[in-house]
Amino acid sequence: MFAQAGPRLQASVRCKVLWAVAPGCRRAYTATGVVCPPSPRGKAALPLSELPGDWRTSWLSLYHFWQEGSFHNVHNLMIQKFQKFGPIYREKLGLYESVNIINPEDAATLFKSEGNYPKRFTVPPWLAYRDFRNKPYGVLLKNGEAWRSDRLILNKEAMSLQMIKCFVPLLNEVSEDFVKRVQLQIEKSGHGKWTTDLINELFRFALESVCNVLYGVRLGLLQDFIDPETQKFINAVTLMFHTTLPMLYIPPSLLCRINSKTWRDHVQSWDVIFSHADKCIQNIYQEFQLDQKSTKEYNGILACLLLQNKLPIEDIKASVTEMMAGGVDTTSTTLQWAMYELARSPVVQEQVRAEIFAARQAAQGDLLKMLKALRLLKATIKETLRLHPVAVTVQRYTTQEIILQNYFIPANTLVQVGIHAMGRDPNFFNKPELFDPERWLKMDSTYFRGLGFGFGPRQCLGRRIAELEMQLFLVHMLENFKIETKRGVDVGTKFDLILIPDKPIHLTLRALDAQP
Repeated sequence: MFAQAGPRLQASVRCKVLWAVAPGCRRAYTATGVVCPPSPRGKAALPLSELPGDWRTSWLSLYHFWQEGSFHNVHNLMIQKFQKFGPIYREKLGLYESVNIINPEDAATLFKSEGNYPKRFTVPPWLAYRDFRNKPYGVLLKNGEAWRSDRLILNKEAMSLQMIKCFVPLLNEVSEDFVKRVQLQIEKSGHGKWTTDLINELFRFALESVCNVLYGVRLGLLQDFIDPETQKFINAVTLMFHTTLPMLYIPPSLLCRINSKTWRDHVQSWDVIFSHADKCIQNIYQEFQLDQKSTKEYNGILACLLLQNKLPIEDIKASVTEMMAGGVDTTSTTLQWAMYELARSPVVQEQVRAEIFAARQAAQGDLLKMLKALRLLKATIKETLRLHPVAVTVQRYTTQEIILQNYFIPANTLVQVGIHAMGRDPNFFNKPELFDPERWLKMDSTYFRGLGFGFGPRQCLGRRIAELEMQLFLVHMLENFKIETKRGVDVGTKFDLILIPDKPIHLTLRALDAQP
């Protein structure tokens, strides 16, 4: 590991490297002519310019990429490129340039060298919108000391383990209400079951859940009638992700200048997102100013941040809006995939259900104690994220020069860990095509293999909320319903900034005591 290679090697890596080839060997020379020491593999490391991959004809590659409609197939193309080029390759499509890696050991090297100010890919169209509308950046889009100071404050409210006891009751009541909604739909069907594509229902559930934690209030999204403004928000989040994709490769400034439909739709979707979040925040802010002595034990993340008075209100609003927008598609899509895989694996479904019943009985009403015992359920979520990660990659800009697969990677290089490709690779997961949650309980090592929420200081800020939300949802669903789907119907994935099903997933929910 480079981080363990010692100060002498680390110092030499910081030099500018020139290259010369002698008969039978390859040596690395510094600008002063001093021979660089060998890489950890025992050979002198190679320069970035010798990395394999499609990076020399970026605009031609982008043209072919566009013509072939490959944007929605990025994840599968990445698997093919790892098969073609090996565990590391370089790619450039238009303005988007990266080094892509798949090996967990290389991921460890990358993350362990990120330092105190790690920098992730900050999504140019999201920055462009905020600059266009003169809106502040939230913690997701900040870097350097501005990011670190905000993140440390937000971590205490969103990531610390002691906050779990505050989140669980709020998330649990939303899951209980979702069960009631499903039971009502089953009753209405008159057939003892409900068959539907649940994605819009799950969007509503996810938004209700994250808002209950962020604001400490319910929006009433699990009623038959949904406020048109709320549905507009949900649609806007989907459109925002969809319009982001092409602007990763084409400068947003260009699309803004020509007033393209993609740019207009992107701006409109963010306008709706910010407007809806602003209304929620303003309502809570007004209540907070009127009465800071609420009778509720916990009033949500926003109220806690306001009470601390450590962040400007505009910065709080920006970060809370990012969490609200990011908490809809991500958890709802993962839950849809989890239910789909459990429906296709009835044996696993019964095993998880049995664990839940046993944990519920042993906990005697203590939700936190019950959740701690649900090892297989948590493994089920990890396995779902292995097969169907929300993102195709986890990215970091290198903060220093590092060695990956015997190549020098300069500082400030965008490196992407292909987590979707890693999850499908038999070198890292035995029989990767199988949905097998128990693998996470049996594997000798899960070292840097479970990166669905990222890693380190810049991992997903909403991770704790998302994990609890998904755990409690599956607990209540499996306690009350059998989840079924048609046999022989395979659903693939497509890339729309996040990975989503390529066709509707129709699931059947049947009460446990109902006859099939």
